[in-house]
Amino acid sequence: MKVLMLGWEFPPVFSGGLGTACYGLTKGLNHNHVDVTFVMPTGPKGMKGEYVNLLVADKLFDKESFRIKTVDSILTPYMDSKAYNKARKDYTTKSSEKDDDSSSAKDLYGGNVYEEVLRFAERVKLIAAEGDFDIIHAHDWMTYQAGIEAKKISGKPLVVHIHATSFDRSGGNGVNQYVYDLERHGFNEADKIAAVSNYTKGMLTKHYGISPDKIQVVHNAVEFQKTKKFKISSHDKVVLFLGRVTLQKGPEYFMKAAKIVIDHDPDVKIIFAGSGDMDGQIVELAAELGIANKVLFAGFLRGDDVSRAYQMADVYVMPSVSEPFGITPLESMKVGTPVIISRQSGVSEVINHVLKVDFWDVEDLANKIYSVINYRSLHHELKHHGSMEVNKFNWDIPAEKCVKIYEELLN
Repeated sequence: MKVLMLGWEFPPVFSGGLGTACYGLTKGLNHNHVDVTFVMPTGPKGMKGEYVNLLVADKLFDKESFRIKTVDSILTPYMDSKAYNKARKDYTTKSSEKDDDSSSAKDLYGGNVYEEVLRFAERVKLIAAEGDFDIIHAHDWMTYQAGIEAKKISGKPLVVHIHATSFDRSGGNGVNQYVYDLERHGFNEADKIAAVSNYTKGMLTKHYGISPDKIQVVHNAVEFQKTKKFKISSHDKVVLFLGRVTLQKGPEYFMKAAKIVIDHDPDVKIIFAGSGDMDGQIVELAAELGIANKVLFAGFLRGDDVSRAYQMADVYVMPSVSEPFGITPLESMKVGTPVIISRQSGVSEVINHVLKVDFWDVEDLANKIYSVINYRSLHHELKHHGSMEVNKFNWDIPAEKCVKIYEELLN
């Protein structure tokens, strides 16, 4: 079986959970004898994937074979209109500095992020016209239109995979109507929808009017690789936040809970790892709360630094306002670090040996953080049983569910 898969990101070029999920899923599909061709908007020339035939859409066509000029797309994961406009401005500024003949630089990209999404769809349409595949699998809103175009030109079934909806990203504070419309169009045009949790399935039925029969829940998993061991000599009690610094992830609630914990235990240190549109706001909040000297803002971490952060921590906290799944708690449990998660997360459906809170209950979150770092018996139980529980998660399981979806559509 051959699958044309469309995504925002893929290792080594990725910014968050979607890249991790795509890597794990394609590895699992490979174990199930599925041949995957993965197409992403942009990436280094000659980039290769470990378990897939990896195609970078903006490197495929020269000027003679494709009308749009062949330039690196500035479409990146988790991008909104503001981020796109900034990236486009930065590019045109650099172009004018390097090349005197840069009058057309502003025409190389779409006028906004939505036009760029449609340009990606046109590239994928050309790939699909000549590609050899049985089914199309598109991840999240940026690739749904591309999936629809591929379906139209090839006649092959389309599976859309939803990792986060507009309602998740907005934290319930209103949605981007254009993105919502793209999502809903993708759900309606798809032959089947893969949702990362029952929580997400409920969002689709409630907010998009999709029939539950069209949606198959495919929970994420965690990649088991050899992890380097890091010796931690500090006597401080370390609490870790690791994720995008954006409304959806609940950084403000975390920081307010951290203040309460530090007031009761001054030996607590906070590692705040990640980046996002709330970076400045959260730094200012730490200063306003008087705990800036207790917080290490580590920025966006990659590779071994992520493992090091988990291992340094006495507890990892994921206080998401709306989390379709959430792979990071599994990664933390994998290295033996206790976890506290919000009940407003898909991963809370499938793990038990963690502590769960409502994201908005700052007092309860603070009490649970304090308990884990100060009561060693609780810490040990969560560490021991969490490490055992996470062993049941394997990317072969969600891959097998995807294969069943494919087979159902092809038979």
